[in-house]
Amino acid sequence: MAIDERNFRSTYYEKVGFKSVEEKRSLEILLKEKPLDLSKLKQFCLRFGVPAAHRNLVWKLLLGILPLQEKCHEYVTEQRKEEYSNLLHALNVLRITNDIPKSQVFVAMWLLQNGKLKFETDYESEKGLFSIIRSMMFHFDYDIDIYWLAKGFYDFVQKFQCEVPKLIEATHSLLEKEDSKLYKHLSKIEALENLPLDSWFDCCFAGTLNDMVLGRIWDKIMGGSYKILVYTTVVILTSLKHKIMRCTNVDCVIENVNNISEELAEVIVNKTVELWQQQGSPLTVYDKPKP
Repeated sequence: MAIDERNFRSTYYEKVGFKSVEEKRSLEILLKEKPLDLSKLKQFCLRFGVPAAHRNLVWKLLLGILPLQEKCHEYVTEQRKEEYSNLLHALNVLRITNDIPKSQVFVAMWLLQNGKLKFETDYESEKGLFSIIRSMMFHFDYDIDIYWLAKGFYDFVQKFQCEVPKLIEATHSLLEKEDSKLYKHLSKIEALENLPLDSWFDCCFAGTLNDMVLGRIWDKIMGGSYKILVYTTVVILTSLKHKIMRCTNVDCVIENVNNISEELAEVIVNKTVELWQQQGSPLTVYDKPKP
């Protein structure tokens, strides 16, 4: 594991909530390379957490919102601003932005940009995007950044939708391995097959886990490990075991998952990353080899 390679002081700082000095310095060095190396940035995200001060830039680079050539950043940023303004102006002309929250305006912009906007649109129908937007609004201050990062991340996540059946299967297998008693209970009350795993994977647990710590899971996804959501799901369920074992139906299980405290969310994220690292930090789900 990467943490074993660092000294005691770095480990101590990380445990008490400070970003490792070595990690921050390493990232700053990577961000000074010309041109920037995308593979190195991905590896950094997989090994460490991205400091909040650098997350805006790093995520934009990983999502292709900004190019790897730093000299082009100013020009591309202006183009993004212009496209954002054009989308917003179009919605204003259509009077779609009247009396709806900013998060729904961003969904409408995404729908317009993708040719899916209708006059009688339910802007919360794109639940995954809507939840991701609301989380991005926590992490970033500027509307333009929020829109492009939410759009980029949601579009990125959609590329993995073909993997969802394998992810669900992997979740069941890992849960049975980690806690067979909980697995049997969920099967007995017919909750295992009815958990909204596809919805949780679609929004990457936005709106479920506290936004303060959720960014650390998203760092890994940005780095290419969509499979970390499997570990997130299993750790959530096992962390709520004492409550779930008293549930008699799937609605009760979902209610407990939807009411995770900020303190428990931090514990869950820490355990998720640890378990994911112990399993070799897998990136994708592959078919089981045939016997």
